[in-house]
Amino acid sequence: MEDFPRSVRNVANRIDPGSQYTEGIEGWVFDGVDGSQVAFWTCRADRSSAAHVHPYDEYLVVVAGMYTVILGEREIELRPGGELVIPQGILHSGRCVAGTRTIHHFAGRRAERGA
Repeated sequence: MEDFPRSVRNVANRIDPGSQYTEGIEGWVFDGVDGSQVAFWTCRADRSSAAHVHPYDEYLVVVAGMYTVILGEREIELRPGGELVIPQGILHSGRCVAGTRTIHHFAGRRAERGA
């Protein structure tokens, strides 16, 4: 599979690019009744995300490609099937290589949809 299914990539769920920490990626978001969100991201070119902090935990899993999470001086390479929990309040950033797809669960509201 080269991309997320059409049911995920519904334009109504597309993340506003201004609501992302990484330029040039595509994302779709789904809301939980508890205020949490699940986001699906596709990175079509090598990209880096800006360092940021969330006031809630983040769980991520790599579906395809490679995503490197940077926690301070520590770099954690995640390949397909690799998972990580980033606790709330931890400064982090990341790098993805072209072709990377990830799924993230945020224990709070993280992303806004585009118009």
